Amino acid sequence: VRSVNRCYLFIYSLLLPFLKLFYPRRQKDRPPLPEGAAIICANHSNLVDPLLMAITFGKKHHLRVMAKIELSRIPLIGWLLRKAGVYFVDRGTNDLNAVKTSLSLLKKGEKICIFPEGTRVHADESVDAKNGAVRFAMRTGVPIVPVFITRDKKLFKKIDLVVGEPYTVPKDGNMQELTEDLMRKIHALEPVSEKL
Repeated sequence: VRSVNRCYLFIYSLLLPFLKLFYPRRQKDRPPLPEGAAIICANHSNLVDPLLMAITFGKKHHLRVMAKIELSRIPLIGWLLRKAGVYFVDRGTNDLNAVKTSLSLLKKGEKICIFPEGTRVHADESVDAKNGAVRFAMRTGVPIVPVFITRDKKLFKKIDLVVGEPYTVPKDGNMQELTEDLMRKIHALEPVSEKL
């Protein structure tokens, strides 16, 4: 087992009981995940979202999360995140290093986790999604897995984390339209109870 995996498993095991206590999840059947590489894409409203994704997909699937570069500059936290396999993107620039890292991980058969909105977005807000996930899928042919996470989370109140069917995007498609379609697929997973 690589050191990055050991650190991931350590943090996973350490945080699991707290996450289950503070953010209990409603259990839902999950479609089978693709073998090998995949791009896991979810909406984003809370700093805890990447951790909830990790425990939902389990220790078997080591998600390589793309996070904002500001987190890498926090003493100790940044070091731990790197050791756990998180990689960073400078959202204010055309970060070629983040692009190369994403493509390299996918080519190695790993699963990466991207939040296309690029920032935390609550139920009454909207932003234009970034096209990075779709671009990577078009270049590699790797499937995208859409995920919806309850937006307005409250401690000790059950949340939904709904995993959708994996799908592939056409390599000659319109990137903007495909990005909008990805967000539609994510929001279509929102349980009816949350829309009321």
